[in-house]
Order: sequence, then C-alpha cells, then structure tokens
Amino acid sequence: MRLLIIEDSAEVVEAVSLCLQLRWPDATVSVAADGAGGIELLESNSFDVIILDINLPDIDGFEVLRRIRSFSDVPVIMLTVRGREEDQTRGLEMGADDYIVKPFRPRDLVARVNAVLRRAAFHAGNQQQQPSITRGKLVLNLTNNEVRLGDKKIKLTPIESRLLYVLMENPNGTLDGEKISREVWGKEHMSTDPLRTYIRRLRNKLNDNPPQIILTEYGEGYKFINPS
Repeated sequence: MRLLIIEDSAEVVEAVSLCLQLRWPDATVSVAADGAGGIELLESNSFDVIILDINLPDIDGFEVLRRIRSFSDVPVIMLTVRGREEDQTRGLEMGADDYIVKPFRPRDLVARVNAVLRRAAFHAGNQQQQPSITRGKLVLNLTNNEVRLGDKKIKLTPIESRLLYVLMENPNGTLDGEKISREVWGKEHMSTDPLRTYIRRLRNKLNDNPPQIILTEYGEGYKFINPS
C-alpha cells in the first residue's frame, strides 16, 4: 500500500504511520507538512489512499481536497480536530471518502482505511467488468463518473457515482438508508445523514425535482425509477 499523509503535526504523522504499518507492514508512507507539498507529491506519484488534515499552515484541507478532486479520484480520508457536522458534511460533499475526528482510535483508523481500499478495488473491478450501466434514458459511465441523461452529460463525484450505481443496480426496488450507506461508505459508516445530502445533490444534478427518478419511500428508504 502507498500512503500519503498531508499533516503538519509530527506526532500525528508518527501515530498514523505506526498503526497503518503495523496492519500493512509493506506499506510505504510519504509525508507532506503542508497542502501545496501534498498536491505536488500526488501530481508526480501514485498513492492508494491519502490521509488529509484540514488545519494546514498554508492552505486548508478543503482547498487541498478541491484541487485533488480536479485531477484525481484517489481515496481521501480527512483526519482533523474539526468535528462540527457542517465540516463533516462539507468534506463529504467535496469528495472525501471518509471523515475522522481527532483524537482517533488506531483500530478505527485501520478499519476506515481498509473500507476505502475495499471500495476502491470494488469500483476498479466494476470499471473493468462493466464500464457503464444503463437504465432507461440514464447511462452511468463508471470509468469517468459521468452520467448521460438523454442528450445531457453530467459530471459526478466518485461518491455520487457509487451512490447512483447502487440505486441503479436495484431498479424499482426500495433500499433502506442503512443498506445504501453500507454499500457506499462501508459497514463502519452507519450514519444516514451524508446519504440524505448526496441524494439531494444527485437529484439537483439530474434535475429530478420534484423526484421522479430517485423517490423517497418514507419510513422505508429510496427507490430508483428508470427514466423513460
């Protein structure tokens, strides 16, 4: 595993490196003490996962994440002392794969990293076996996270793409929120709050207001209807 830690605290870097290298002894760890350095490393190297702090000395982690997502779909886990719900929602909306609040438990960090690696492998497998999925007029391209609805093309974030894929795989069937969250974020991520945010974002991008493609079944979950 190739890991990039973007963090200015030497103590946090040491703790993260230690617990992950105990789990993955062959892991190679690169470190950047500021956002610009982290982006530069990512532009010239390939990594399997990034651990990203928000409070960096030059540019904040949200801006780092925005720049990363402009050219890379590498899994990003935000690790920060900022535990406010609005910060967590913002990070997930901008494309973070997970959000962990410091202080963290080593076993929890390992589990979260394992989950994003597993999801990334699953997504890569789908890209190779099934580069696109079609339901009615809607086509989801798993290679570039792009949706075509009729003659309109819509760019999605990696998480939006995974969420839409899960819904499209179960057309006309109702999926409860916890099941969808497990499929999209992994079994460790049980909160349905981010799911509601992403459902709203998908509806806005698909111009699905009032909803006709992604329906809410109150008390049950969500249902995908093939657009005709």
